[in-house]
Parts: sequence; C-alpha cells; structure tokens
Amino acid sequence: MSFSTDRIEKILLAGQWESDAPEPWASLPIAKLAKDVVQGAFRDVLTSSYARELFRSTSQTNVELKPYKELFDFTLPSVSDEAEEELVRLILAVACLHAFVQVNWTGPDLDVQPSEVIIFPNGSSLLNEASLNAKAVAELAYGGEPAYHLVQHATLLRLTQLLLDLPYRHCTSTPWWKLRTSLIHEQLLDEPVPHPPGFLPSVEPLYGGIASDPDLAGRLLLEEGLLEHMFSHDKSAAEYFVRAAHATGLQYELTGAMGKRTKFQQTELSQLILLAESRERGLSTTSDHSDVEQRSAVEQSDPRARGPSLPETLLLNDDTLLEQTEFTSSAPSSTTSLLGHLNPSSQPPLHPLDQCILLSLCLNIRNTSPSHGLTSEQMSPYVTRVITHPKNWSVHTMALLLRSRLESSRTRTVERSTLQLQALIDQMPTADSSLSERMLYFHSISLPSKWEMERELALRFLSLGVVKSALEIFERLEMWEEVAKCWQSMERRDKAIAIVRDLLEGRREEADSVILRAKATSTSRLSVLDTARQAKLWCLLGDLEPDNAIEHYERAWTISSETSGRAMRSLGGYYFTQGDFKKAIQCLQRAVKINPLLSRSWFILGCAFIREECWEGARDAFSRCVSIDDEDGESWNNLASMYLRLDGAAEKQQNGEPHTDGDEIPEGTSFSNKTLAFRALKQGLKYSYENWRMWSNYMIVAMDVGELSEACRAQARIIEERAAKIGAESVDEEVIERLVDAVTRAPADPDDAVEGSGAARDAIKNPNEGHGLFPRVQDLFDRSILPRVSSPRIFRAYARLLTWQSRWEDALRAYLDAYRGGAAGTYEKGETDVGKWREAVSEVEEIVAILGNFGPRVEGYNWKLQGRSIVRTFMGRSKDFEDEAEWTRLSDLQAELRSEE
Repeated sequence: MSFSTDRIEKILLAGQWESDAPEPWASLPIAKLAKDVVQGAFRDVLTSSYARELFRSTSQTNVELKPYKELFDFTLPSVSDEAEEELVRLILAVACLHAFVQVNWTGPDLDVQPSEVIIFPNGSSLLNEASLNAKAVAELAYGGEPAYHLVQHATLLRLTQLLLDLPYRHCTSTPWWKLRTSLIHEQLLDEPVPHPPGFLPSVEPLYGGIASDPDLAGRLLLEEGLLEHMFSHDKSAAEYFVRAAHATGLQYELTGAMGKRTKFQQTELSQLILLAESRERGLSTTSDHSDVEQRSAVEQSDPRARGPSLPETLLLNDDTLLEQTEFTSSAPSSTTSLLGHLNPSSQPPLHPLDQCILLSLCLNIRNTSPSHGLTSEQMSPYVTRVITHPKNWSVHTMALLLRSRLESSRTRTVERSTLQLQALIDQMPTADSSLSERMLYFHSISLPSKWEMERELALRFLSLGVVKSALEIFERLEMWEEVAKCWQSMERRDKAIAIVRDLLEGRREEADSVILRAKATSTSRLSVLDTARQAKLWCLLGDLEPDNAIEHYERAWTISSETSGRAMRSLGGYYFTQGDFKKAIQCLQRAVKINPLLSRSWFILGCAFIREECWEGARDAFSRCVSIDDEDGESWNNLASMYLRLDGAAEKQQNGEPHTDGDEIPEGTSFSNKTLAFRALKQGLKYSYENWRMWSNYMIVAMDVGELSEACRAQARIIEERAAKIGAESVDEEVIERLVDAVTRAPADPDDAVEGSGAARDAIKNPNEGHGLFPRVQDLFDRSILPRVSSPRIFRAYARLLTWQSRWEDALRAYLDAYRGGAAGTYEKGETDVGKWREAVSEVEEIVAILGNFGPRVEGYNWKLQGRSIVRTFMGRSKDFEDEAEWTRLSDLQAELRSEE
C-alpha cells in the first residue's frame, strides 16, 4: 500500500498537517484530501470527486419521504482498495463534522452549502437548503429530546453520523470520531440523553495505538472527561482530567503567594495562585505556532497589544481593582519541589493542550464545589493562568468566557463580564484568525455553540433587569420557552400564551416553517418535520394554562408518537402537585425510561413512591438521583430514610399492621440497612452541611450502628445550628447519656482497659467506646453543650463523666448545677402541686447523698454545711406540706446532718 492509514488518522486527530511529510507521500490524492481537511479547505474536500461519488443519492423515487440513511449507499466505485475506501469515508466524515462546527461554533461563515455536496435525482424538491436542514433536524432528535431547529447545515452532522456508523476494519480511530460527534450532537438537544451501553468502552482499545504520543493520549482522556462532564458525572470527569494532565506531563498546584489585588492596598496578603508548567516538547510539536509564541510574549507585557488572530480581551478599567493580582513575592508560600522554582509573577507559557486541561479542571470545580464564594476563588486562578499567555484562538475564547461567567456576580466586574461576552459573540463571524487555528483544539474544550452563547448573553441581561434586550435575543433565536418567561416576569402571561397559540395555529411561524411553505413543501412532510417542536410548544402551553394542563400535555404526548419525555415529565409533575400519586408514578416512569439522565424526574418519582408507601420503588428512584448528581444532599437523605423503612415495612405488611410516618427508625430494620442509611446520610451531609434535620437523622442512625464518634459530631452540629433558637431542646439528652455510658463502661485507668500485659500507649483505641471515645465526648460538653445550653439531665451526665475521671470537685459542682435546675432548685414558696413537691424531696435526698459521698474527697470543702443549707432552704419554701409523710424524711435528714457536725 502506498499510503499509511495510521499516519493519516493521527494527522486528522491532531488537527495539523505534518510539516516534514515526505513529498511523494504528501502528493498522493488521499493525503492531499486529508491536508485540505486539517487546513479547513472544506469546499475543496466536499466537492471533490470522492465526495460526489459518496454523496450521490441512489434513490430515484419518494426522495422527500425517505430518511437520509436510505438515500445513499456510501460506496466508492473508483476505489478498489478496502482500506483506502474506509479512509476516504473517514476523511469526508471529518470534513462534514468540522464544516458543521465551523458554521455553528467557531465561525467564520462556511463557503459551501449542503445542496452543493449532495447530488439528488433531477427534479427533486429536496434541492433547497431549508428542506435539507429541516429533514436533518428531525432526524437528529434523540431520546425524546428535539434538536435545536435553527441550527445551520444540520445535514452535514447527519451525514457524519451515517458515515461513522458504517463498518470499519482498517481505520481504528472511528470510535474516537464517534465520541467527538456525540459531544457535538448532545449540545443540539434540549437535555442530555445517555448513549447506548458500551459507548465509552469502545474507545479504550485506542490507548494502545497512541501510547507513544502523550499529547494524543491526553486529548482522548480529556474528551472522554468532557463527555462525562456533560452528563454531570463529576467524579468520573475529574478522574479523566487528572489522567489527561498526567499523560501530557502537566504539573500544576493550587497554592498561595504574597501579593495585592487593589490599587490602594498597603499590606501584602497571601493570594491564591495556580502554579503550572508544561513538559518540554520538541521543535516539531503539532501544537505551537511560532507567530503565536512571539505574540504571547508581547501580550504578557501589554494585554492591549494583541495579535489579529486572538479574541479581544477587554480591560477592567476599575478605579480600585487591579487588572490582575500583583504578586510581590518571587516564590510561592508552600509548594512541592517540582514547582518550587516557578516565580508566581512570571510563569512560563503553557502548551495549549495543557491550557485546555486546566480549563476543564476549572469546570469540574464548578460542578463539585458548593455554591458559595470559595468556588469562584478556586476557579479564578485556573482561568487567569490560561489568559495570561494566549496561545490559541479557541482556547483563549473559552478562557475569556469562563472569566466572564465568574465576573457576572460581582458589582465591580459585571460590566466587563457582559461586554466581554458580547465581544466574544461578535467575533464569531469574522475571519480574524485562520480556521485551522480555531479548529485545532476545539474538541478539547467545552466551547458553547453560537446560539448558546447568545442565550447566555440574554440570560445575563435578564439577571440585570434588562428584560427587553433579553426578549429580543430570545425571539431572534426562537427560544419560545425563554420568551414566555420574559413575558411572565413582566406579568404578561396573556402575551406568552398568545405567542405560543399563534405558533401552534400557524398565525406566527418559525423561520424554517416559513421557508418550507414558501417552497411548496407538502403539509404531510411539514407535520413530520415539526412534530418534536410542536410537542414542546404544547408542553409550554400546558405550563402557561394550568387549568388545561392535562389536555395540552396529553396532546403533546400523542403528537410526538409517545416519544416526548418533556410531555411525560410535565404531566407527572402536574399529577404530583394535584395529589394523584399513582398517575404521577405512571407518567414519570415513562419519562425516565425515555431519558434517565434527569435527576429531577427521578426525585419527583421517588417522592411519589413515598406517598404511595412503596419504599423499594422510592429507594431505587433516589439511588438513581444520587448516581446522576452526587451533590444532591436531599436525595441522599431520602435514600437513607428508604433504607430504614424497607425491613420495617415488610414486617408490618406480613403482620397486617398499617404503615406509619415519622422520623424515628422503624422497628425491625436490619443492621445492614441501617449501615447503608448511615453511609447515605454521611455522603449527603457533605452537600447539606447546614441541614440540621439531616444531622439529627445522622445522629440517631449513628447511635444505632455503633458509630458513636460520628454521633458526637452530629450532636455538636445540631447544637450550633439550633441552640440559639430552642435552647436545651437542641440536645438529645438520651443520646448524651448513652455516649457517657459508652465512655464510663471502660475502666478509668487506661492501663486497666488493656487486656493482657500491654500498656495503654501501645493499645489501638476504638473511637466509638471507652478511652477512644472520651476525647470527643469531653469536647462535645466543653465546646458545644455547656457554653450554650443547660438542663438537669445534661449536668448529671456531665457529672458522671467527671466522676469517671475522679475529678471530684468538678463532678460535685456539676451535680449541684443539676440540682439548681431541677424541681427542688426551682421550687417556689406557695406552690401546691404535691407531685412536684414529692419529686423535689427525692432530689434533695439525692444531692445530700452525693454531698456525703464526694464532699470528703474534696480538700477543704464543708459539704455538711452545704447539705444543711439545702435542706433548710427547701423546707422553708414548702411548709405547706408539713402533713405529708415525706416531710418526716426531710426532718430526719436535717437531724442527721446536725448530729454529724
């Protein structure tokens, strides 16, 4: 064979032609075809003789009604070699994919139309662009989710899918291109839809062929991580991103360095910084351009001196904040030895692929961190590290977009945030940089499409209260759901309803429908093309008209031929709010079967199962919730509750007993289910740290499974959250007593607690009992309970802990505090409740006995005087009960104390 399949495949994957390619090989027609693809000459590729053979329709009749799959056989009669034929198909698939990306993502405008690529029989009405595009958009709907109907040249993406679905025996990189195509396809859908099982595993064999090229291996790992990120599989995505950094040799560390952030700051403070360094690469790297290298050095000293092939970076121009943190230290505060040599204020430029990895890690921080200020502070150093040294048009665009998002919530930066986003949108159609540079790292970043960036700008306007500007953008993009929200925010629901009804009844038509009708397309074909969008509009009308919601949702379900997940989600949610949980379950089960990636649907389904007391169904639903969104603390809590109810519910069902509600652990719950509940609550508390109810459940379950140390921690959190509002009620006194019992059950002397002849210092302490648990219980009393709340039971429990330590004086003081807060200590003169008086008598006798027991052990303490004072004071307040039998006991006790003097 005169050409190398592997070599051309690697060129396509890397996105850059080999400058040192030998002339005889580079002159081959198939090599020239690959070169045109990576250099962005898509018109030459898609109108070549190969393309005319491949994209010639073999169908002669009913072309308008047949799907694309039945229109072509994708054969190349002029190519006799099987490997060469596969390679040509792959090259043309990549050309179609990148042409589609150019027109919808990176710009500039595409110089070839699908109607120039596809050859149909003479007289076919599908020769116009609108018909081709609408046909493709209809076929790109997937998993019950419609594709965005204003996407341009959707035919090219559909052809890519069909070409990659053909069998390939010689081209091993086909699964990778399927991965890239899927990433792009997912961004066209309203909601992410899962791929068939085994999709990602099909990519794994590729690592063996690219192990010698660390950059290619890094790209593959990075793209797999971006797909997991799109599905909100944050842990898996993070693992891929870290593996990608390891593959490319990127070293990075988040640390601190002394510096200033404002113009008038006098004192240097430690500022968060990302230290990062790329590995050394040879001169023949497929990633760097010498002109970009030189330009980045100039821009580092002056950001305004940007080259013509980079997006405009707007300056902040604030009277207080510096353009970027000014580091005054030449060394980081603390770091590893590998990065200790880096100067925080002058770090070396990073390789563009490593910049992509840092931006992806930054995305993952957004997904896995709680929604608070620390998230923004963590993300900023990643973005700043990339922006400082712009190396590639697409990568720099992504970095500026992330910075714009970070700055959108701060008063001093919100103006630049909005203007920067507008500038990024405006640059798309321009030709200020080469297409090959824009495409080089496109697959390694999560750059939004043109319409998504405009939608983001409209949402930014909406958050600033500029509703009219947002409305104009949404109407231009024909995003009718957002248009309706704008009118609702202006308290004009009637206007929103009118727009949706006009669309459904044909009085207001979407752009592609107007073009299609103008071309005299048949009504039957139009209805086929519009079913997904019509279903969505009926769902939207159901949201706007609650009185007719059921009718509208059911009509959407019927129009979509029972494929609209949105219709079933909406209908299930409506039945749930109306209390018809059986119907809600039926609808939501259909919805999650169509699209199982939406955690909200699973959550409502789980709640519906709870109302129907179907604990197993609820357990499965909440399990799916937390598998989709690991940060959903409420779902973790509900999952724990289901584990606790499963065995108890089964036992009651066997005994014919009714189910009961409540937060207590049902009787009959097995230890294994309690342990599962404990783990679920522990995971959920990471993301619902302020939820005292979850901490309360966690404390109770921890006590049941023997995790007493965790029960201490939970009780401390509950007190911190609730003590200021409800005082001593925030303490579970029974739990406190059980914790003290667990400690005092062991011998007070640590050496006595160790079996055999060992010493306490050599023993392994169990953190849930005895001396291992003691520090946590002691800390619970000293730092959480006693500074905030008090009650007789709390003081008595504390006194028992002090007694175990032989701290007699402190224990006696705690018992006296308990007495003062009890019935006897708070007894007032004139009270007539004989029951309370008798209880108080018992407390007096108890405290006197304690004084007699502990008093002699406290040096210099006159416990007899204290005892006589307590008895005399109480008898003086309760003379009204002199006729009661217990009065004699008090008199005898008083006489006994006097006689001992």
